[in-house]
Amino acid sequence: MIAAVHPAGGGLPAGQLTHVAGPTHNIGGSGRAGWTISVTHDSQESWEAFRDSVVVPAMQAGVDGGFASAPEETAFEIHTEG
Repeated sequence: MIAAVHPAGGGLPAGQLTHVAGPTHNIGGSGRAGWTISVTHDSQESWEAFRDSVVVPAMQAGVDGGFASAPEETAFEIHTEG
């Protein structure tokens, strides 16, 4: 999935500030495993543009070894001090 949605040669897409991911076990007490992916974009608009023009088309096209179904999206505003 990373190769399908991130620039060739590494790095982050325009507007993306962070990207972290790791396995998630026992999702909602179901015993199912999955992945939690957390990204930070410089704006809501940046995220929506990336999601709609890169992530969604990649998911619709299918990615070898990629996710079997579309991810659940949970968005929230972040705040920093300083």
